[in-house]
Amino acid sequence: MAFVDKLFRRVVALSFASRLSRQEIAGSLGDLGTFIPLAVGMVMVNGLNAGSVLLLAGLFNVATGLLFAIPMPVQPMKAIAAVAMAEKLTPGEIYAAGMVTSAVVLLLGLTGWIHWVERWVPKSVVRGLQLAIGLQLMMLGLTTITGSGHIWGADSIALGAGAGVVTLLLLPNRKVPAALVLFGIGLVAIAVARPEVWRTLHLGLSIPQLTIPTLDEWRLGAVKGAIPQVPLTLLNSVVAVCALSRSLFPNRGASARKVSVSVGLMNIIGCWFGAMPMCHGAGGLAGQYLFGARTGASVVFLGTVKVLLGLFAGGAALALLAVYPQSVLGVLLLFAALELSLVVLDIKERRDGIVMLMTAGAILGLKSTALGFLVGIAIACILFYLTRRLYPDAS
Repeated sequence: MAFVDKLFRRVVALSFASRLSRQEIAGSLGDLGTFIPLAVGMVMVNGLNAGSVLLLAGLFNVATGLLFAIPMPVQPMKAIAAVAMAEKLTPGEIYAAGMVTSAVVLLLGLTGWIHWVERWVPKSVVRGLQLAIGLQLMMLGLTTITGSGHIWGADSIALGAGAGVVTLLLLPNRKVPAALVLFGIGLVAIAVARPEVWRTLHLGLSIPQLTIPTLDEWRLGAVKGAIPQVPLTLLNSVVAVCALSRSLFPNRGASARKVSVSVGLMNIIGCWFGAMPMCHGAGGLAGQYLFGARTGASVVFLGTVKVLLGLFAGGAALALLAVYPQSVLGVLLLFAALELSLVVLDIKERRDGIVMLMTAGAILGLKSTALGFLVGIAIACILFYLTRRLYPDAS
């Protein structure tokens, strides 16, 4: 009853105190730069159901907006998304990866062990994972652009190059989400090259279907997707987002345990019904705050739009994505990769830089994120031991 009462009071607060101002609506767009390219990519490359992805992401946006007093974002799990597209994982493998990751995060959150993980998982290894996955996704984006098959046209290298230039010009503009403009360029290209597609689109109710991964999909999803995602989720989607929330909202900061439980429940519930593996993230929170979001009302608004699109336009969205220009998709993937890779700039120490680069190199060289992660952990431990042994006075 206490939970229901808290939820009711939060709904009332959002309805009458916030009143969904223009700034809150603008702020809701701050995280779409990550959501759009990864969602579009996983629908097109991996065959996820567009309606289910939108509907369930929207529902969790609404729930998150009601349960948190801040504009807590709902983002794709970047490592799983990148590995899924780079290694062509099946939907079942993707759902299994999301559920295994979330089970670990939920357990650590409920027990409070997440604070122990924060102390013992080297940040340099996590950054190495992010760098390698970002580079994999970048290569996939470039291959997608150059593999469009044409130099000129509605799906061509020239279109990709032009879209890339437009995106670069818009990146410093904090009022116009570059990803939305880029996505719109792809829709215009469809209208020019395939006008018949627009005439065949129709609205219709889309209901998520129960999906049960096979034993092989559980195994491959855990090894390929969950192993690299777990440390990223713990550090980026729990620890970092909580620290940022306390900085931006001193009196309303989110707790690590609450965020861990939220991430865990989202995917343990949603992935059975076709949800893209999702988490919270510091980058998304920073983006939404930058564009004007200050309360959960912005997230509720964004979630409502996603729910309506997922319920009534899921089939139309899938039809559009089926003919969406590959060259524009490549640019979307390319800039998503850049966003993921640039977080490594906070590595300053030489030893941490070595661990990060060797972790990334191991992942790319061995063509396995799981093995590369283990190599990174081993290198970090060896260097830490040698530093303490040979230079006991070193800081």
